[in-house]
Amino acid sequence: MSLTSASDNELLVQFRNPATKEKAYTSIVKKYQEKLYWHIRRMVVDHDDANDVLQNVLIRVWKGLENFREDSQLYTWLYRIATNECLTFLEQQKKKSTISLSDVESGLSNKIKADQNFDANKLEWKLQLAIQQLPEKQRVVFSLRYYEEMPYEEMSRVLETSEGALKASYHHAVKKIEDYMLNH
Repeated sequence: MSLTSASDNELLVQFRNPATKEKAYTSIVKKYQEKLYWHIRRMVVDHDDANDVLQNVLIRVWKGLENFREDSQLYTWLYRIATNECLTFLEQQKKKSTISLSDVESGLSNKIKADQNFDANKLEWKLQLAIQQLPEKQRVVFSLRYYEEMPYEEMSRVLETSEGALKASYHHAVKKIEDYMLNH
C-alpha cells in the first residue's frame, strides 16, 4: 500500500516507526495541507500570514504527533492546532499593534479590499468582509461550519466547547452576517 492512499490510522502507525516516520509525516502534510491552509486563510486573511501560521502548525504537528493519543480523529486534532495557532497569531497582532480590536478587524477588512481581485459587488467578497466583522470565536465557528461543513459534534472536539454553545455562536454569526449583507 502506498503512503498517499493510506488511512490516517495506517499513517500514524507508520509515523511511529523510525524507518517510515518522515514519509508518513510527508503524507499527512500532503493529505491535509490545503484544507488547513484555507481554514487558516479565512481566519487571518492574508496569504503570507496564512503560510506563516501553517508552517507553525506543521512544526507543532511534527513535534506533537508522537504523543497524539487518537482519542479524536487526526483531522480533528490538526484543526484544533490550526485554530489555536490562528487565535495566537491574531492575539499577537493585537498586542503588536497596541490598537483596539476594532482597528485590527478593520485592518483585516482592508487586507481583503487590497486584494487585486477584490470586487465589492461580488457576493463572495461581501461575505468575506462580513465574516471579518465577527468576533474571533464566531468567525472560527462560522468558517468550520460554512466552509468545512464540519458537524457540531466534531467541532465541539476541535474547539473544546459544547454543541449547544457552538450552535448559538453559529446562529449569532449568521444573523450578524445577514445584517451586514443587507446593510452594506
